[in-house]
Amino acid sequence: MPSSRTGRIAHVDLTRGAVEIETPPESFYRKYFGGSAMGMYYILKQTRPGIDPLGPDNVLTMFVSRLTGAPISGQSRMCANALSPLVDGIGDAQSGGFFPAEMRFAGFDGLVITGKAASPLYLWLQDGRAELRPAGHLWGKTTSQVDDILKAELGDDKIEIAQCGPAGEKLVRLAAIINMGNRANGRTGLGAVMGSKNLKAVVVRGSSKKLDWADAKRINEMAKAGAADVDSNGDVLGLQKFGTASVVSFQHFSGTLPTFNYGAGQFEHFERLQGETMSDTILKANDTCYACTVRCKRVVEAEWAGRPVEKRFGGPEYETIATFGSYCGVKELEAVSLANKICNDHGLDTIGTGATVAWAMECFEKGELSEAVIGFPAPFGDAGAMIRLTEAIATRQGIGDILANGSQRAARALGKGESLLITVKGAEAPAHMPQAKRSLALIYAVNPFGADHQSSEHDPMIEEGASDLYLGRLKLMGFDHTLVPRSLDAEKVRFALKGQQFYSFLDTAALCQFVWGPAWTLYGPQETVDFVRAATGWDDFSLDELLEIGERRLNMLRAFNARLGIGREADRLPEKFYRPLTGGGPTDGVALDRAEVEGALREYFTLAGWDTQTGLPTPSTLERLGLEWAM
Repeated sequence: MPSSRTGRIAHVDLTRGAVEIETPPESFYRKYFGGSAMGMYYILKQTRPGIDPLGPDNVLTMFVSRLTGAPISGQSRMCANALSPLVDGIGDAQSGGFFPAEMRFAGFDGLVITGKAASPLYLWLQDGRAELRPAGHLWGKTTSQVDDILKAELGDDKIEIAQCGPAGEKLVRLAAIINMGNRANGRTGLGAVMGSKNLKAVVVRGSSKKLDWADAKRINEMAKAGAADVDSNGDVLGLQKFGTASVVSFQHFSGTLPTFNYGAGQFEHFERLQGETMSDTILKANDTCYACTVRCKRVVEAEWAGRPVEKRFGGPEYETIATFGSYCGVKELEAVSLANKICNDHGLDTIGTGATVAWAMECFEKGELSEAVIGFPAPFGDAGAMIRLTEAIATRQGIGDILANGSQRAARALGKGESLLITVKGAEAPAHMPQAKRSLALIYAVNPFGADHQSSEHDPMIEEGASDLYLGRLKLMGFDHTLVPRSLDAEKVRFALKGQQFYSFLDTAALCQFVWGPAWTLYGPQETVDFVRAATGWDDFSLDELLEIGERRLNMLRAFNARLGIGREADRLPEKFYRPLTGGGPTDGVALDRAEVEGALREYFTLAGWDTQTGLPTPSTLERLGLEWAM
């Protein structure tokens, strides 16, 4: 029976076609835990500066954690890392679904993938065994086709498959790793890394769903308590009823729904895109990840312009609705759902792809890119143009061959539209506006893999009007009063850093940020500590150790970038964020203040133990975290 205490790590050398199994000691798990931190250990050990992210020397890791596969909500997550082909420096992305739990049931905690296969292969993991198999017959196939072929070929509908999709094969720098046809390790282009290695898929299956937990009774009690608490937590109940699209109306009315490529904070047609509308029109079911009671995933069935959107592709998340919807000025939910299907079937990140399409549309609106260059008119609000641009990116056809490299590289290649970019370190900004949520401005700037909305807690959790639930949990983190909205003072900086460390732990423990977190989620900081103790038997595990594990991961990511010469100069926000928003609403005329952001950066570096001039971890910080070897 697989053990929760010490599992297997498969080292896959695609060049040699060899797989070796490592079983690390307990001390290794306690220090690096799993997820991104454990992946970064191997990347830092094995990756040398100057390599091509799409070359055979790049190291791709996929890790779950000691908590994955427990019978409780929010634990079935997989973290992938590699030198990114999209952003400047490290790539990092998480996914959910059933693949992560099944990977543990198959007997594996992680994969370290090196080299490049001479011809397409897939990796088959089953009950502690790992085998590379030919995948030439899968090359060029979409994710839905591969799912059908492999399930028939292996005679098992219960296998789980993580794959790069045709976009990854074509080295689209926005490519994702897709599992279940609708779950994605979306950001930073890691699907292209997988494709560059001729690794079409990773297939996992375990014959037993039982793992050896230190205190199974306690985990069961927590699972039951969490399920009972859903109805009393408005945020989590909203996720269950309407999915992440439940926040569309809140974002609109607070003036933080990015519209027209981040030019405005409100969208006139927001009601046509909100979760309530989805539920009333195209929603067919609520889906879930392994053992999760929240069931926030949407399953839709729709048609746009005679083109079907089948249930197997899930449904659009809030970020997808925003990037393909309000970012582009597109009001048709069915068209957004079709764009979501295209991305899932071809293996594309919906955030980066939708934002790149929105950038191209604004370039067209502003006369930066002509109809002749794009190939057709592409104004804001044109759903047909949005779909055509999405498909062009997926297939690298026409203008899509340039846009497939992301908006920042496209602007440089075309010599147009740089002032319209919303990128940080090459990553397109997600649908949470730092002009209003000021701590996000800081986190977007310092995050090692660019603008990311799931790398820290958001400002409303601690600002005036925050609920007693939020404030009670944040008190455990050292915050005993609310903070002023749209502030970026020293206390808001401390809030940003501590929230970032907690979220960094979640990406190390491979826990879902909609279930586990410091403020609004189903389980708070104390329950997170309790879960770790119950799963591992580490009875002295504390909140301080939790935050230190998160801090260790952040410093590993930062150290990797430092090896590439990436430091303080890369921690900058796009000029567009310093220009006032338009279009009415509570954020009309609002913009970031350059001096305020610069002051916050200095305060952040000081608190983080990083050099205020270079932005790099100091030797004393690395030594305290046991990372003196990392730089």
